[in-house]
Amino acid sequence: MAAYEEQEYNRPFSFRIWAKMFPFFRPYRKYFLTTMGLNIFLAGVDLLVPLFQSYAIDHFIIKDTLKGLEPFAVAYVLMIVLQTVSVYISVHAATMIEMKVGQDLKWAQFAHLQTLSFSYYNTTPVGYIHARVMSDTLKIASVVAWGLVDMFWALLYVVSVFVVMFMLHTGLALILLLVVPGIALLTVYFQERILHWNRKVRRINAQITSAYNEGITGVKTSKSMGIEGENDREFFTHTARMQQAASRSARLNAVYVPLILFCSSVASAVVLARGGNLVQEDLMQLGTLSVFISYAVIIFEPIQQLARLLSELISCQANIERVMDLLEQEPNVVDRAEVVERYGDAFTAKRENWERIQGDLVFEDVSFRYPDGKEYVLEHFNLHVPAGQNVAIVGETGAGKSTLVNLLGRFFEPTKGRILIDGVDYRERSQLWLHSQMGYVLQNPHLFSGTIRENIRYGRLDATDEEVEEAARQVSADQVAAKLRHGYESHVGESGGRLSVGEKQLISFARAVLANPAIFVLDEATSSIDTQTEQLIQRATSHLLRGHTSFVIAHRLSTIRQADVILVVKDGKIIEQGSHEKLLAQKGYYHELYVRQFEEEAVRKVLGREQ
Repeated sequence: MAAYEEQEYNRPFSFRIWAKMFPFFRPYRKYFLTTMGLNIFLAGVDLLVPLFQSYAIDHFIIKDTLKGLEPFAVAYVLMIVLQTVSVYISVHAATMIEMKVGQDLKWAQFAHLQTLSFSYYNTTPVGYIHARVMSDTLKIASVVAWGLVDMFWALLYVVSVFVVMFMLHTGLALILLLVVPGIALLTVYFQERILHWNRKVRRINAQITSAYNEGITGVKTSKSMGIEGENDREFFTHTARMQQAASRSARLNAVYVPLILFCSSVASAVVLARGGNLVQEDLMQLGTLSVFISYAVIIFEPIQQLARLLSELISCQANIERVMDLLEQEPNVVDRAEVVERYGDAFTAKRENWERIQGDLVFEDVSFRYPDGKEYVLEHFNLHVPAGQNVAIVGETGAGKSTLVNLLGRFFEPTKGRILIDGVDYRERSQLWLHSQMGYVLQNPHLFSGTIRENIRYGRLDATDEEVEEAARQVSADQVAAKLRHGYESHVGESGGRLSVGEKQLISFARAVLANPAIFVLDEATSSIDTQTEQLIQRATSHLLRGHTSFVIAHRLSTIRQADVILVVKDGKIIEQGSHEKLLAQKGYYHELYVRQFEEEAVRKVLGREQ
């Protein structure tokens, strides 16, 4: 499997990038304000606890009295109760932020993915899309909900603690303050390197997700080709690289944390020694010293937390860049504003304005090259297909047979020229208008997880059960349901995995019959289907195409002799066109293909009789 080269996301912290997230934060500002306000109160409580301790030492322990203990205890208990309630409300608000922001980001990405053009999915692995929608979104929501709030609390707490310490004793406060730059330098040095390896872990994780997705979806191919060992080695290589990167990050953390604890312990020891001398000399109360010791022990934790959270914010920026990269992807095919105004878009269709397609098609001086290509694969192509005619497209594998139907379906648009449907440039109508009136039956059709009935009903969601079953009978798909225990209520499995290729095609035929589109696109490959199913599919094809404009990508030339027009494709270009008899008479490339395939089929029949 070829590796997908993901863009590097390692820019320095940028408010401009974070500002792109504000539209997702704005609807939940009440939760942000709630948790921020409560964290101000909680920082104040955390600041007061050592002061309560100081008061207790100086007024109760040193003086050996319990006078005034009751109001002190009531105030202390009240403060703890308020702290508990505040933590509960703050956690609830942060949880709501995480869930709501994560949900909105997923919705936004999924909705945007529906609007992207065919080319995006041709070049972007499913695993990377999945990583953006799931992993990156989860990280952003988590950092926003908890990281920003914790960072706000830590910053407020550290500043407040130093203000109180300087008010109590400038000398001891300076001792602790002098240690801060050293801790800051250590943090910057280590966090930069830890961040580098964490980013590498995430990049490799995306590759693992992609490899895992391909390994599962392609399991039949892997088993049939006997490449499980190669898949295993490739997956092991990815996970080994991730383990090595994660180990480097862990080793850096293993050095960083003890160094910070050492600095914290040294500072606490100095404060204790200096403060103890001041207490002995009656220059400081014992309660005040206890405040300094408490602050000295805990002050470095929020400082470390600030550094860690800052690293997380910088790291999370890469997640934001990945998500925004997806959301800012521009589709190659876009409806103009006036077209959307009249016909609607993919999510808000204005069906009352949709004209019914009759099926008259014109390719008018069409030239085309792919967005990432340099050469034209179609040049000055002209073709008129009257309504109801059948066009067959033939050529060897990889010749470019799909280019025409991709243009017809407006998955790509002509680089030059026009495609007219019923005399109107199809860019004057919406993509949804066109797609809803075209039926696709692919060589290996996709079925959704669900029942046979549900999959057929995708052709027309408001169809009754009777209409679904009638559509199935018309193309013999009812025989598929009849063979299964629960009939039409039988589940087809993920991507139709419980059915054969031929059975999936019959169901997709029934779906197309139910939709009754004006134009059909059919990939009629039957090489992997048994003879009985092939006959059913041939009858279904004849029924399906009768009276409809159709394009058939032909693999067996014997099946398209009656086509009105046959287009012969080679090296991405149409080199011959005409009826079956006309092309055979020309003794050209089509004649060569036909004779070769006829001889191959004759050999297979002989071999089949001998067996």
